[in-house]
Amino acid sequence: MSGKADPRPGDGSTTRTRLDRGRSALGPALELVHTGRAPTRAVLTAELGVTRATAGAVAAELEALGLIRVDARPGAAAGSQGRPSHRLSVAEDGPVALAAQVHADGFRAALVGLGGRIVATAPGCETVDADPAKVLASVVAAGAELLRETGRRCVGAGLAVPSAVAEPDGLALNPLHLAWPAGAPVRDIFAEQVRAAGLGGPAFAANDVNLAALAEHRHGAGRGARDLLCVATGHRGVGGALVLDGRLHRGSSGLALEVGHLTVHPEGRPCHCGSRGCLDVETDPLAFLTEAGRAPGPEVSLLQQSIDLIRHHYDDPAVRTATEALIDRLGLGLAGLVNILNPDRIILGGLHRTLLDADPARLRAVVADRSLWGQSGGVPILACTLDHNSLVGAAELAWQPVLDDPLGALARQE
Repeated sequence: MSGKADPRPGDGSTTRTRLDRGRSALGPALELVHTGRAPTRAVLTAELGVTRATAGAVAAELEALGLIRVDARPGAAAGSQGRPSHRLSVAEDGPVALAAQVHADGFRAALVGLGGRIVATAPGCETVDADPAKVLASVVAAGAELLRETGRRCVGAGLAVPSAVAEPDGLALNPLHLAWPAGAPVRDIFAEQVRAAGLGGPAFAANDVNLAALAEHRHGAGRGARDLLCVATGHRGVGGALVLDGRLHRGSSGLALEVGHLTVHPEGRPCHCGSRGCLDVETDPLAFLTEAGRAPGPEVSLLQQSIDLIRHHYDDPAVRTATEALIDRLGLGLAGLVNILNPDRIILGGLHRTLLDADPARLRAVVADRSLWGQSGGVPILACTLDHNSLVGAAELAWQPVLDDPLGALARQE
């Protein structure tokens, strides 16, 4: 640790021992505050399994690094007894990560602080060029401008893309709705643009639904789940992700949970994978608009058109019938995933969240009826709760080195 804590005269060796003992606890402590699981120093002490003095030294060091704030004089709650514990929170004026998201209907850049707080966003672009280098240069430039405007320190950058991203090379294998070449080295292109903009910290890239799941697990509807399944449809297609014990399950090469190619309607629409009736083409916004007999318009995204139809025109028989058809197909897909993965919670994003809101009983009944474990009590099915969860998840990639080793990660950037 940096030794920035201010020990009282005469007890320097004792304080140094506490600091040394707490060195390995810095990362776990920061993650506890970051995810809201340690709102006070007393809770931090219990969660880390250390002495109160060591927890105090760890909190003080994280505060000295500009990552958290320690309120030494919190007000006692009404009716409480004893001295209130120091309250812990992320530093509102602390460092940020640059988060970027590219999808079929545009791209967006944001600055995201600890705690998953979006500090600033740049106006999104509504067209995506076929050249990934051109697009990523624009999104990084927008992020760099946000950093100049806010004067924040950048710990790194994360990118969310609507494609499976193969590891270890960071290749976007199937950016089908972007007109980008299959196998585009998006992580390297993104990292090059980040370096060219003079931004600090490492750069990462991953699938957008994976990142949405990670963000929801740490800050949203998935918090507290051990085995979290996320299924979502945004602008086109369907993605899935699994978080196990707080970490994304990526598979052997980053390609796990391609749930969009589960067959849910054998006589259904042809899928780009060569099959028919896949979740990807049966439960996304284009499928909904087609099912409802509505021609997609150019004014707003397919996702927004679909959500607006369900929310404002559900009494239209064609819209209701289309909604029920998609709910039934989504339920079949979820039931199959429940049988294979046995998650303790399912969260739904994008249009799927709106389908759940429209008729939660119908969706839960389909899943329960078609899944072995659903029949024995059911798996909670919840809506994602974070706005821009893929952006927040992209920032989580950039924050992870700091969460793993706060002192080392920040020192490497100086």
